[in-house]
Amino acid sequence: MPRASRAESERTRARIVDVARTAFTAHGYQGVGLERIARDAGVTRGAVYHHFADKEALFAAVLDGVQASVAERIVAATADVSDPRRSLEIGSRAFLEACLADANRRILLVDAVAVLGWDVWREHDARHGGRTLTHVLGQLADADRLRGLDPAAAAVLLSGAMNEAAVWAATAGGDLEAAWAVLERLIDAVAE
Repeated sequence: MPRASRAESERTRARIVDVARTAFTAHGYQGVGLERIARDAGVTRGAVYHHFADKEALFAAVLDGVQASVAERIVAATADVSDPRRSLEIGSRAFLEACLADANRRILLVDAVAVLGWDVWREHDARHGGRTLTHVLGQLADADRLRGLDPAAAAVLLSGAMNEAAVWAATAGGDLEAAWAVLERLIDAVAE
C-alpha cells in the first residue's frame, strides 16, 4: 500500500485536531478518549498515534490552535488602531471575550493548566497572545506612556490579571462586564 502524501498526512492531522477540539470543548479532556477521537475523525488509533505521541500531545496541539485563534482575534480587533494605549484596551477586551467564548472556555480556562501544567501552558501563552501584549507594552514604553514601568514585568502581570479575570468571569456565571471593569482600571493604572 502506498504511503500517504505529505498533503494527505497534513489533512489527516488537521482533521484529528479539529475533531479533538470539538470533543474537548464539549466533554473536557477527561471526558474523551483517543478511540472516540479516532472514530469521529474517521481514522484508526494508529493514525492518531502516528501524528501524536499521546492524548496530552494531541491536547497541546488543540490548545495551540485555540490560542492562535485567540491571538488572531486580538490582532483583527486592533488592526486599524494606531494608538498603543487604545490598542491595549481593545486587545485586552478581545482577549477576554475570546476566552469566554463557548468554543474556547473549557480548553483555555479549565483543562489547559490541569492537563499540561503551568510551565507548558505559559510557553503556549507566551507564543501567542503574550507576544502581542509585550509588543503593545513596548510601544507604550517607547512613547513614555507606561508610567516608568518595565514592559516585560507589565506584560507578565497584566497577562496574569487578564487570565484570572477570564477564569473569574467564567466561574461567576460569565460576568464579562464586571471582569472588564476591573481590567480597565488596571490598564488605566499601567498605561497613559
